[in-house]
Amino acid sequence: MSGNGASVIIIGGGVTGLSAAWWLAREGVDVLVLEKGIVGWEASGRNGGGCTHYMSPLFEEEQRLWPQMDELLGYPTEYQRERIIFSVDSTQVTFYRRMIQGKMPPQFKWDELDARQVREAVPLAGDNAAGGVHLHFGGHANPQRTVQAYAFALQDLGGRILQHTAVTGLESEGGKIKAVLTTRGRFACDQLVVAAGPQCGGLLAMVGVDLPMAPARAEMIVTEPLPLMPLGGVDGNGLYGRQTLRGNLAYGGGPHEWLENVPAEGEPPRPSTPVLRNLARRLYELFPKAAHVRVIRSWAGVIENTPDGRPVLERLGSPENVTVATMSSVGFGLSPATGHAIRDLVMDGQCGFADLSTLKLDRFKDVPADWRRRQGWYQPGAEAGLELAA
Repeated sequence: MSGNGASVIIIGGGVTGLSAAWWLAREGVDVLVLEKGIVGWEASGRNGGGCTHYMSPLFEEEQRLWPQMDELLGYPTEYQRERIIFSVDSTQVTFYRRMIQGKMPPQFKWDELDARQVREAVPLAGDNAAGGVHLHFGGHANPQRTVQAYAFALQDLGGRILQHTAVTGLESEGGKIKAVLTTRGRFACDQLVVAAGPQCGGLLAMVGVDLPMAPARAEMIVTEPLPLMPLGGVDGNGLYGRQTLRGNLAYGGGPHEWLENVPAEGEPPRPSTPVLRNLARRLYELFPKAAHVRVIRSWAGVIENTPDGRPVLERLGSPENVTVATMSSVGFGLSPATGHAIRDLVMDGQCGFADLSTLKLDRFKDVPADWRRRQGWYQPGAEAGLELAA
């Protein structure tokens, strides 16, 4: 489609939308990404960078693709393989082991670590280390670099990105979306992909589709640089993150601060002091030998969660030309595989490499209207919110 539109319009310039656009552009599809702010401005550029989602049906494709992404994109993502998860609570060691046992295909190797082995592998760990697991797969990448890589690679293929372009409406006709209405005008399309993170629910509501989701502010903190550990991807104590190539510790992991909604325009909410103190304390508990370093900056991104905490990834039956991709806060690491899956859904009507049946929207058809309150996902300012939403 030429003129003021595109064959495929993607709403959302995070890693999911950009990866999908890149996959489609590789096939020669005319694709346009509409982003209300700056690409990667919310959760996509503000996360721990983990690439290890073994509970997802997209896991094997995630693991196949990440080691190739720098070459495929032509730009650096700073991907590094392997990951260690360890505990400062002995009861959690068994949990980590059970979390992996029986769920991992045999080609993905992992080892159990005792307390001594953890301290040898993670120099910043202390005497409180109780044991953990070493994953010889997975890994992490730099979220900011990865967003840039997707965007640059997409544009190299002729794909277009319009930033600061908020969607105000969807125009439908004959059971299909015909155009997207924005603050910068009307854009016609043949296919629409909704990959707008916490705004997916509101966008789909415009065409009568109910997607239950709750937006939340996710915090990250960054410390002064430290000597590089042998393996930069280390999780534990409810935290996720990495050591950057400069040596900084970049970590998040809740507790989340649940939001009523996310406006179509404007910056994400700023971090709050109680959450940052919580993160700093738990990072000290995880890495006692880094207790002397200062937190030098923090930032917040907006994530979304469905009632069961899992993504929705589906080509809808009505409107029939709409594909929805809301990743429920695990979008970054899965982005190479998710983009591939969206390419398949848009072009072929179904995913050709994974069974996505467990990620369909209809699993929420009986979710009660007050599901957020029942699960303790309170509004900001509610005293219990920070305690129950960790």
